[in-house]
Amino acid sequence: KGYTTHERASARPTLDVNGIWGGYTGEGAKTVLPSKANAKISMRLVPDQHPKEIAELFTEYFNSIAPDTVKVKVTDHHGGHPSVTDLSFYGLKAAAQAFEDVFEKEVLFSREGGSIPIVADFKKVLGVESILMGFGITSDAIHSPNEKFSLQDFHRGIKTSARFLEILAEA
Repeated sequence: KGYTTHERASARPTLDVNGIWGGYTGEGAKTVLPSKANAKISMRLVPDQHPKEIAELFTEYFNSIAPDTVKVKVTDHHGGHPSVTDLSFYGLKAAAQAFEDVFEKEVLFSREGGSIPIVADFKKVLGVESILMGFGITSDAIHSPNEKFSLQDFHRGIKTSARFLEILAEA
C-alpha cells in the first residue's frame, strides 16, 4: 500500500510462488489426502536486505503460521545481494547515450529484478559499478516457452554495444 504499480513491479521486494505440487498427480482421480506438499518460492531483494537474513525471517514466519501438526522444511538454494547502479555513474550515462544514438529515442530508466549475484560482488569487492544493457522488448516473452529475440534488435544491440565502447573510449 502506498506504492505505485510500477514501484511494486520494479523497485520493491517480491515473494513469488513459482510452483506448487503435492498429493496424487497421476491420471485419473484419487481422493487421498496428501501427506506432503511442496512449493518453489523465489524472492527479489532490494538494497539493505541480506539474503541469509531474509531466508531466516521467511522460515521463522512460515513456521509461526503452520499448525503444530505440520513439519516445515525450507531449503535455501542460493541467494544474491541486491544491487542498484547510481544514475550519475558515467558508464550509465555512456550507455544511455549509445542507446539514444542507435535507437534515436530518449532513454527511460527503469529498475528491473534479476538474479545476477556477481553484480553486487563487483561493487562490494572491486568497488566498481556494472552496466547491464538489455535489448529485448516486452513481447519477447523472456524466460517463457515462447521466448524470442528479433534479428533487428540483435543487430541494434551490436551497434549499441559498439557505440557504448566508442563513447567510453572518448571519455
